[in-house]
Amino acid sequence: MGQSAIAAEQEIKPESAVHRRRNGRWKKHLWGYLFLLPALIIFVLFLWVPIIKGFVYSFYHVDFVKGNEFVGFDNYAKVFHDGDVLISIKNTFYYMLLCLAIGFWVPIAVSIAISELRKFQGFVRIAAYLPYVVPGVVLYGLWRWLYDPIGPINGVLTTLGFDPVSFISDSRWSMVSLVVMETWQQFGSAMLIYLAGVLAIPKDWYEASEIDGAGVWARIRHITLPSMKGLIVLMLILQLIGTSQAYQAQLAMLDGGPNKATLTYALLIVKYAFTSLDYGTATALGVLMFIVLGVLGILQFRLSKEDY
Repeated sequence: MGQSAIAAEQEIKPESAVHRRRNGRWKKHLWGYLFLLPALIIFVLFLWVPIIKGFVYSFYHVDFVKGNEFVGFDNYAKVFHDGDVLISIKNTFYYMLLCLAIGFWVPIAVSIAISELRKFQGFVRIAAYLPYVVPGVVLYGLWRWLYDPIGPINGVLTTLGFDPVSFISDSRWSMVSLVVMETWQQFGSAMLIYLAGVLAIPKDWYEASEIDGAGVWARIRHITLPSMKGLIVLMLILQLIGTSQAYQAQLAMLDGGPNKATLTYALLIVKYAFTSLDYGTATALGVLMFIVLGVLGILQFRLSKEDY
């Protein structure tokens, strides 16, 4: 009996030691969890609760006076039978394509150019970032004046012998004009991110390439761009997600016009919700967008996981 009791005690001791270690670890991190708790509560209340309610409301006709009425998939059927939805999807893809063609490469080129400067690098950084801090009201007023038929841009075109261009009233130019305006304002923030990536590249690589006789373009092609591949892919996915939700400039400048040429998907959601007061259809549109953006987010996570 004595030997069996000792053996049993020896078997229990390791388990009790593990239990004590777990309790000690929990007590050690308890205050950290308590400090995280307010942030987690805010995160759940203001992010996941609205997302869940959005899924629920997409199956209801929302009426704040008479009460909500369950309509099943009627809101989704209305979405798929609305011609404006297809127009908005086309306009959104067109806007995203223009942002990639016009705006995506600008901050990359500017960050590389600034990194090659030997003097006044700090001043150029600040100057490139300044448009980003311009308030929206000032921004839209400024560019309305610049795009005016008798504004500065058309004044230069007329001086050079070209006909004036209706930048914001012509459906062929309206979306391009918005992309140029937003590129001018927003490239500064992305430029700082790319510049941090460029400056993180070891200088020894550049010094070795210079000793081997490599010029500026060779250094950019064989050192800078390959080293920034992961960052460029990450920024690409983030830009696709961001531009797919664009509506502010389209609403403030043209309200989706002319002739629905700047009616994006997100702007259509806003119009359904706050112009037509059809919150059920608006949330159905939002749910569909959430699913698509969720797929893009998973893709971005997988690409980042492979690179890092």
